[in-house]
Amino acid sequence: MNQTEIRAGLINQERLKNFLIELIKIDSLSRKEYDVAMRLKREMEELGATVAIDDAGEKVGGNVGNLIAHFPGNVAGAEPLLLSAHMDTVVPGEGIVPILDGDILRTDGRTVLGGDDKSGVAIICEALRVIKENRIPCSAVDVVFTICEEAGLIGAKCLDVSRLRARTGLVLDSDSVGFLFTKAPAANRMEFRVHGLEAHAGMCPEKGINAIKVAADGIAQMRLGRIDHETTANIGVIEGGMAVNIVPNQVVLRGGARSHSEEKLERQTEHMKRCLEEAAARYVLEFDGKRHLARVEAKIERDYERMDVPESAPIVQLVHAAAKNLRLEVKTLATGLGCDANVLNQKGLVVANLSTGMREIHTVREWLDLKDLNLSAQIVLEIVKLNAAEKINEA
Repeated sequence: MNQTEIRAGLINQERLKNFLIELIKIDSLSRKEYDVAMRLKREMEELGATVAIDDAGEKVGGNVGNLIAHFPGNVAGAEPLLLSAHMDTVVPGEGIVPILDGDILRTDGRTVLGGDDKSGVAIICEALRVIKENRIPCSAVDVVFTICEEAGLIGAKCLDVSRLRARTGLVLDSDSVGFLFTKAPAANRMEFRVHGLEAHAGMCPEKGINAIKVAADGIAQMRLGRIDHETTANIGVIEGGMAVNIVPNQVVLRGGARSHSEEKLERQTEHMKRCLEEAAARYVLEFDGKRHLARVEAKIERDYERMDVPESAPIVQLVHAAAKNLRLEVKTLATGLGCDANVLNQKGLVVANLSTGMREIHTVREWLDLKDLNLSAQIVLEIVKLNAAEKINEA
């Protein structure tokens, strides 16, 4: 059966659509998620959860923390389940105007849509509302709506998982419906500060070392983009120079590398650093009895660790069983993206990343098919139902 032909069942498609559009219209750039967090706090409390906001916002310089909602459940002994999505969006993400064209939701082309990850947020809320309305047997559910996922997963990094009852669950933060991402790369974040020597660009440029040129020579030697099937790398930000008539003495480069292989990640990171160092070594000036050298300062940090959830993990088997009940197939895959699931697994939980239907994310062309959104919501609802049903069947 075609996945888009699956009926939504108990999912209220109109309500889900309207709630998603409502969330999209609430600005929530990273570190500015307060308004959407307050709307979700009210939603969670209406559904019967005990809600708390943690101190992550204070730690990262934001205006609100992660939202943690505890639903009590009504099936004794059933394994608690975690459902998580992030509240923040990327730029340009203020003043979003969602436009509905049939089943396709997009923007007016000035901003992102914010389906990353408000589609995940809306799906979780709708599934839990259906559970309440229909008095469906349910395990305890922990809902976490994080801040600052788009700012390096720092909301999840600040989350105290001892506040959660669940040890396993799902992050809803990926694209095409029908996929469960169980493997994701580790990533290194890099900042390179290239130092040259300032001089007047018209009077005595030969007495200067152009830091931008040094950086450009280094970048030109780097392997960037798709390195192999496990590894990618990028230089994404360049900042430098003060005026057009000054030979620039400093430029800052920011970039990163990701890989499913720890060895390849370290090799790529060292390669990028070495390219800049070797470029700097080629720039030497001697005048007025002094020797001047270009140099590079490198700051390299681990952004997040690999995610590798085995096929045998109960959460993976639960997703497959739920899909089977709906006469669907959900395939497990590796992704080149990092998300909150990387951090939660690093903290000792077992969490996979379930797709929601968002497409062309992080661009002003972002769009979402409501049929995919409804299907994902149906899958999540079935997962929650089945998680409790396993314990009921044991009894």
